[in-house]
Amino acid sequence: MSDKNRSQWDLGRFIKTLSYFEVIPFLNCIQKLIQGRPQDTKSRPNGEKSVGVILVAGATGGLGKRVVGRLVKRGYQVRCLVRDIDKARSILGNDVDLVVADITKPETLNTLVMANIQAVICCTAVRVQPVEGDTANREKYYQGIKFYQPEIVGDTPENVEYQGVKNLVAAAATYLPAANAKLIFDFTHPSAELKNIWGALDDVVMGGVSSSNIQLTENTAVFAGNVSTANSGGFASVRTKNFDPPFNLSGYAGVELRVKGDGQRYKIFLRPDVTWDGLGYSYSFDTVANTWINVRIPFGELTPVFRAKTVKDAPPLDASRISSFQLMLSKFEYDGALNPKFTPGGFSLQIESIKAYNGKTAPQFVLVSSAGVTRPGRPGINLDEEPPAVRLNDQLGGILTWKLKGEDSLRASGIPYTIIRPCALTEEPGGQEVIFEQGDNIRGKISREDVAEICVQALEQSKVHHVTFEVKATENKVNSLNWEILFSDLQPDR
Repeated sequence: MSDKNRSQWDLGRFIKTLSYFEVIPFLNCIQKLIQGRPQDTKSRPNGEKSVGVILVAGATGGLGKRVVGRLVKRGYQVRCLVRDIDKARSILGNDVDLVVADITKPETLNTLVMANIQAVICCTAVRVQPVEGDTANREKYYQGIKFYQPEIVGDTPENVEYQGVKNLVAAAATYLPAANAKLIFDFTHPSAELKNIWGALDDVVMGGVSSSNIQLTENTAVFAGNVSTANSGGFASVRTKNFDPPFNLSGYAGVELRVKGDGQRYKIFLRPDVTWDGLGYSYSFDTVANTWINVRIPFGELTPVFRAKTVKDAPPLDASRISSFQLMLSKFEYDGALNPKFTPGGFSLQIESIKAYNGKTAPQFVLVSSAGVTRPGRPGINLDEEPPAVRLNDQLGGILTWKLKGEDSLRASGIPYTIIRPCALTEEPGGQEVIFEQGDNIRGKISREDVAEICVQALEQSKVHHVTFEVKATENKVNSLNWEILFSDLQPDR
């Protein structure tokens, strides 16, 4: 092609592309200085924890705020269900997403609250405090040092411990992904982080003039633009920034896309390392014009490629290290063959979600209940030996009875769950050795700090679900605990 027949190449867009993906860090710094923006000091997106949301109910309570703090510290994306947003912000700070809702009012558990959730941790509980005038030093009550006559303040145990938990479980069952699936990208309710992950990568990097972008709307992402074959070009794509650490999808069979296209054939790439122009693993899929379809892509059917040429001696994809994803429309298939369903010009591909499928089942709902819930009315129980909540169950509105009914609503839901029954909660620092038991017979105490850690650890135990256990602390301080062994000794509920 002669120079006069070549289309005008856009140097500015070329530099912008390299800058966005930080191919040449120097360019990235220069562009930000020119545009008058401060340099972004955030780390790259975390492939394991930054996409799916962990919803925490009861987030402003003594236990809930500790759970939130641990999740944030570990890099999870956290959404807190609260009733008073100003109070919650003063307690939880500015690093978490707050949504106003009330578990006793199911109509408030809407899409704004529940969308894009990967798991739920429920720390809600009725308020119990010493009877007014019983003591001037209520801190002793909360420390578990001395018992003072308690009373329920506010809503009833039936509404909070049973009906509220039941409402939250029913809402979660509607929004949680399949038990053996991992939600990677949910475009039906895009987060701020998700909006900053994807960027255009077109044939401008090879001298072409095609252009595209990805627009995140309220319910979907739209990959659209114009593909031109001028200047020997012919592809448009969108790609994520590199994830650090990468996604670990080693326990899954492949990825599944929910898309609506225009009848053309597209490609998806999974890249196992952070190299800009390195090896990718590709799969071509056909779309049906104006029709939503699910596209399942087994890892074993991905084709290793480098610049649209197959790499014969490449190893299979290492699914434990997925550093980036890419969607592409190209006139080429592989090794010079043409895409038989390609048409130059405008195109559009809508995407609702990208998931990993057929993986291990992990807990999706962690419920904090209480030791002693099965003891009121149990034959052979000596009330004189039981903690106050068991002795005073009737006077406290049947608090333990309603907690047990709340547990049962979760067991009946089909959601993979972990139910934690702590003994008496204290405000002690934590870091103690803990004992897990089953059967609801143990007595003792445990710090809220330690229970918060157990809640977060439960989410990460892919081999342990549909279990209920009690927990107490010993007097022994420990530097670390082998959580895998502790959880692996638990037996599933019958």
